[in-house]
Amino acid sequence: MTHLFAIRRCALLVLTFLAAGCAGASAQETMTIGGQRGIEVTGMGEVQVGADQATLHFAVETSATTSQEAAQLNAETMERVIAALVAAGIPREEIETSNFSVYPDYQHDPQAAEPRIRGYRVNNQVTFETTDLERIGQLIDAALEAGANRVDGITFGLSDPSAAEAEALREAVEKARASAQTLAQALGVPLGELLYATTSSAPVRPLPVMMARDVTVEAAQGFATPIQPGEQTVRANVTLVFAIGG
Repeated sequence: MTHLFAIRRCALLVLTFLAAGCAGASAQETMTIGGQRGIEVTGMGEVQVGADQATLHFAVETSATTSQEAAQLNAETMERVIAALVAAGIPREEIETSNFSVYPDYQHDPQAAEPRIRGYRVNNQVTFETTDLERIGQLIDAALEAGANRVDGITFGLSDPSAAEAEALREAVEKARASAQTLAQALGVPLGELLYATTSSAPVRPLPVMMARDVTVEAAQGFATPIQPGEQTVRANVTLVFAIGG
């Protein structure tokens, strides 16, 4: 369908080129490059690459009557979590605090004019990256056993997507050139030199993983949390304009 859409689009452009003399100067200036007639084609390349990097987010959420008590309990628990991750092989300097919040916990009473504060909650989230994907399940279990009560997400990505981007770009160029050759042949005109080329690469979006199971229960039962990295999709788009004769 992509090739068919590109051919139809290109055919319309070629007809516009051929009719430019009747359409006015603006159409002539827009549809020609260097005074030459041409056809414009687009191509998209897509490459699937296995992820080699993961970002993990753990959090400790505590509650107490006062904010000071909740914060103290949270600090003690988070320190145990960080120590467990360090013992599992994650350098302490690579573990970063990504979120910290303190907020009141309200109790709503239909008979009261305003909700009453019954305590405070403290949330502390830490984030780190690892390329040892086979040990992600062990890292999750270690953090949970040490007191982390939330896994706020895991995202997989590529540490260096440049090679995959280059491959996707080559594929995009090949597809665009093939579309140009097919279109020129269908129109009965010779395909000339390349007049213009532009490209754009879609950013590689980290692939989030939703925890399908209750990992807290699994850790308590001594089961290793299974995690599958999956693949990343790298895309590139290219637009080419070729001169045509005839």
